[in-house]
Amino acid sequence: MSASVPRAAARVRALATLGLLALTAVWGSTFVLIKDVVGRMPVADFLAVRFAIAAAAMALLFARPLRRMSRLQVGRALLLGTVYGAGQLLQTWGLALISPSVSGFATGMYVVFTPLLATVLLRQRLAGVVWLATLMSLAGLALLSLRGFEVDLGVWLTLASALLYALHIVGLGHWSRADEAFGMSAVQTMAIALVCMLATAPHGPVLPPDRAAWIAVLYMALVAGAGAMLMQTWAQAHLSATRTAIVMTTEPVFAAAFAVAFGSDVLSWRMLAGGALVLAAMYLVELMPRRRGKADAALTAEAVHHEV
Repeated sequence: MSASVPRAAARVRALATLGLLALTAVWGSTFVLIKDVVGRMPVADFLAVRFAIAAAAMALLFARPLRRMSRLQVGRALLLGTVYGAGQLLQTWGLALISPSVSGFATGMYVVFTPLLATVLLRQRLAGVVWLATLMSLAGLALLSLRGFEVDLGVWLTLASALLYALHIVGLGHWSRADEAFGMSAVQTMAIALVCMLATAPHGPVLPPDRAAWIAVLYMALVAGAGAMLMQTWAQAHLSATRTAIVMTTEPVFAAAFAVAFGSDVLSWRMLAGGALVLAAMYLVELMPRRRGKADAALTAEAVHHEV
């Protein structure tokens, strides 16, 4: 009986990892859509409409879980959503000033910031293999996205967004619980929508200009917005913040794969090498068998999610 408990926990962690991979694949598929839509409507307006639709859908679907949430969890979810929404705006404003490749690399710096914040804020002692995987992810990300680099205002804004994303990952991993994933996801999405709405002041959000833009916005709102937030919140109830960050660095791998598949990019050695490094980093923290229970605990820090 006792042996079945670790096996069940391992299965849940595997499902959580697969869920994170699925949501990063969805995010990777959205780059072409976003590029098209934001070329025809203001960025802040696009984000406001997208997350307002996502928030409305989640409020309708998860009204009962919302009513069951404690004030403490509502406050935590609002804080996390505000952090994430601010990160979205900073990233987008930074993207307007720098190239997409530099933006992708600077945003991906959350893979470095996450273990640092987990160490400082949560006093987590991370195994050496985690730091090795972090450096491998960073190197892979550089190969996938970086084409020259110059530090300017756009880079600083994007690095600030990466820091906020890392803070969101750490906070969500620390506070999320599987039985409250629906409610927490809905409240976070509402907070993100509010932050983005405020960014469109004083005129308010401009609506998508045509049917194609509406279809893209609805996909971004319901699948890449509400669905992704729900999956991330549930998955982080079972995974550590650092593992989550490393798994989520597969997003540029999926983005490159979709770009090649749809003919907007050509397969190159940088894609292959960068993707291999990111996947190898994920293998180190997720798929490699643990030889000792202590190492597993150091990597996952699962207990902290249930003691707070």
